[in-house]
Amino acid sequence: MQQTEVIRYALLAGLLITAYLLILAWNSDYGSASRPADRAAATADPLQDNDVPTGEVPSGATPVPSASESPEIDDTVPEVVAGEVPTATTEDAPTISQMEGLIRVRTDSLNVWIDRRGDLVKLTLPKHPVSLETPDVPLTLLDRTPSFLYVAQSGLAGPDGVDARPEGRPTYHTDSDLFEMQPGQDQLIVPLRFEDPDGFEVEKRFIFTRGDHEVRLEYHLTNPRERPLRAAMYGQIRRSGGQPPDFSPPGMGMRPYVGAAFTTSDSRYEKVSFSDLASGWEARVQRGWVAMLQHYFLSAWIPDSDAEHLYRGRQRPDGTYLIEFIGPVVNVAPGASEVIAASFYAGPKIQSRLAEISENLNLTVDYGFLWWISVPLFKVLDFLHGLVGNWGFAIILLTLLVKLALYPLSAAAYRSMANMRRMAPEMKRLQERYSDDRQKLSKEMMDLYRKEKINPLGGCLPMLAQMPVFLALYWVLYESVELRHAPFILWIHDLSAIDPYFVLPLLMGATMFLQMQLNPAPLDPMQAKIMKLMPIMFTVLFLFFPAGLVLYWLVNNVLSIAQQWWVMRQIEMAAPASKGSK
Repeated sequence: MQQTEVIRYALLAGLLITAYLLILAWNSDYGSASRPADRAAATADPLQDNDVPTGEVPSGATPVPSASESPEIDDTVPEVVAGEVPTATTEDAPTISQMEGLIRVRTDSLNVWIDRRGDLVKLTLPKHPVSLETPDVPLTLLDRTPSFLYVAQSGLAGPDGVDARPEGRPTYHTDSDLFEMQPGQDQLIVPLRFEDPDGFEVEKRFIFTRGDHEVRLEYHLTNPRERPLRAAMYGQIRRSGGQPPDFSPPGMGMRPYVGAAFTTSDSRYEKVSFSDLASGWEARVQRGWVAMLQHYFLSAWIPDSDAEHLYRGRQRPDGTYLIEFIGPVVNVAPGASEVIAASFYAGPKIQSRLAEISENLNLTVDYGFLWWISVPLFKVLDFLHGLVGNWGFAIILLTLLVKLALYPLSAAAYRSMANMRRMAPEMKRLQERYSDDRQKLSKEMMDLYRKEKINPLGGCLPMLAQMPVFLALYWVLYESVELRHAPFILWIHDLSAIDPYFVLPLLMGATMFLQMQLNPAPLDPMQAKIMKLMPIMFTVLFLFFPAGLVLYWLVNNVLSIAQQWWVMRQIEMAAPASKGSK
């Protein structure tokens, strides 16, 4: 094979590898197959029983009773009947809390329903609508229906844990069924109270903050007895498998990761898929967190204590999945009081906020193996958005900055292409002259390259070096919730969705075709046909890409055309002068 052909095949291979890696990431890492858990959740009563942690607790703490001492608890809270779950048009009805026995909490950032066990059984995000077409319908993150379960539970296990009693979990009492954050109010406290027959008092206090999706949970324990009170706090997330019920793929069947994630001593961010949870998983971590992820949003428990916690996950007999943390046993001396606390986050994956809540929690914005490129790219993009106030224009400016940063590589590639284009007639004559002698043709080609100081690989290697940047930027645009429902201009109302009129992909295809015309024509006829098909193939592929990514590629093509034209013009102008001086 001649070295001129190597360039073509290398470029073609680079483009195909890029496309393959994208498709592989969508389908392999984020599979969409239906899981048995989905069917099980639809046929079982998902809250018929409840898992109260038993067995071992983190080292250095007093052991929690064994299963024989503390049997699994029967949660008798009735399942919400289909149709009774509040919707956007009925959630303000005054009788809903009374009908279901639920406590309703309303803030500017969260709508939450809490049952009498102190579990979060429904949670919606009023600032994040399901779609642009239904701006008044908030996205539902947590829910409890016959076909889908996603709830956050918490309690006290251990020797004196009120949730580990043989008679069942406690029923808490409140002064009101409705708690609403008022204008000018920065915090809203929802106290749930329970007095144990053994004499001690428990107040389960939820604290909501204006403008935030983090809920602080505090257990206030008062021990009037003559012996110590020993209890360990736990937090659980129970969920059906598969994508959320209202999930609609952003294009090309792309399926973002849905499943559990933990931070451990060995791995700052470890994903544990539903299939892995079915086999069981556990780790012991100083503080740490446990999360359940889906596209753009997550829920997570983050304990307050810096002590060692036990984290684990498994599949339950009813087919649903459970992930949890179990804290160390806390001793409350006679006549004393103690507070055990943790935080529960339920909302969008906003990196800056997640980083404030807990170390490594921001890594749940999963940029893949090129995260070390994606993270600084997003920081630059976020900074540019702060300047221009529009994510579309921020993408354009970011593309310009990336092109400037890679200018030396691009210029070297375009100079090599320009020289190859300039020598194309001479190379074609050599090909015709030595068409029957491949060895002689290869020697003459190499002599020509040395004479004209042309590197036949100079055009492809710099281009291939830019592929990681494109892949990293793809994950930035696909994973960043900030771009969800973010408008650009005119008909582009959502940069995270496909272009509804396919204008951007068609323009991208046209610019790609124009850029191909600036490149030296392939000598091999078959190779020439393949290169002509590339713009068509990529146009079809990009029809189903998020508009933000297509915008980046379009702007990149326009800038590349301008840069390539300028470099080629300089080469062509310098060529006659060089010949005249000889």
